[in-house]
Amino acid sequence: MIETPSLVDQYCHGILRTELGLGTFEAHLARSEGPPAPGTTFFDTQTGFAVRRWCPPLLGLEPHCPPARYLARRRELGVPESGRRLLRGSGITTYLVDTGLPGDLTGPGELAAAGAAEAHEIIRLELLAEQVADTSGTVESFLANLAESVHGAAVHAVAFTSLAGVRHGLALAPEPPGPGEVRGAAGRWLAGRPVGGTLTDPVLLRHLLWIAVASGRPLQLHAGLGESEPGLRIDRTDPVLLTDFARATAGFGTDLILLHGYPYHRHAAHLAGVFPHVYADLGAVLVRTGARAAAVLAEVLELAPFGKLIFSSGARGLPELHVVGARLFREALARVLGTWVAEGAWSLTDAQRVAAMIASENARRVYAVK
Repeated sequence: MIETPSLVDQYCHGILRTELGLGTFEAHLARSEGPPAPGTTFFDTQTGFAVRRWCPPLLGLEPHCPPARYLARRRELGVPESGRRLLRGSGITTYLVDTGLPGDLTGPGELAAAGAAEAHEIIRLELLAEQVADTSGTVESFLANLAESVHGAAVHAVAFTSLAGVRHGLALAPEPPGPGEVRGAAGRWLAGRPVGGTLTDPVLLRHLLWIAVASGRPLQLHAGLGESEPGLRIDRTDPVLLTDFARATAGFGTDLILLHGYPYHRHAAHLAGVFPHVYADLGAVLVRTGARAAAVLAEVLELAPFGKLIFSSGARGLPELHVVGARLFREALARVLGTWVAEGAWSLTDAQRVAAMIASENARRVYAVK
């Protein structure tokens, strides 16, 4: 039996504080631009089936119980108690929390208390830039305040995360933009931007990435289909497009973590093998594929060095997604490594060592958390 008693969730969000009806709950099961098609349900997905398999027992119900019964039990217990039971049943001992999503979500401290775990903050670069823009009157003050804010955030945050791939695509020029280019882009953006306006300018996105690289904190880059924003349809999220950026940032002492990756998970694994400072995430890859998670995980393990893979749940909104992310990871890892041990390809000692690396040790090393 391959055991992973400690899990560090290297990328997740807080959970909702409000009670959820069936429709609202379903909306959080899928990364969809709308409700399910008439006559269908998002419970009929790999993620939905995984929730029904792993979460009901934590609330005192049998596995695979009907969604209506599960949600009735959830309401009976109440949001705080349901959240505590689910998070504490996930086996996650440390959360690294992206606090950049809107909505009534718990912060790192509340998530830690509910899950009887540790939690640390990840800063979303684009949101930080938008907040700075809201309070900066000129281009000069914006650029100065932006650099100061990023380096100030690096004092307490364990990492930065960037949506450059989601907002513009990953085919960005790899080198940092010049000062004149940055000032021109900032002037155009500030002049035409309403308060709270979203940052999508490619020059400023690159500028942000390079400020983060200079901070020395790990930098998470969203790739694949793991993250989306309303109104944005970016198809250029294959992590192989980051090859030039990875090459340009080698030697700066800043680790790059390729988040999500699916369905380009093999490309992410390849880059993790090529560049010493590049790591691949195992988050949305497993949650999206559910019962097929072991097959997908095996494909990643074919290419990436084992010290370059890091677990995450990628969960947001529902504590059930923390549970599903953790359980699918454990089950998939045990199945893949256990098969290799049974076939004589690996020793049990090596399998257990690699499992511990991917589950927690790699993340503790990269993010310098206990």
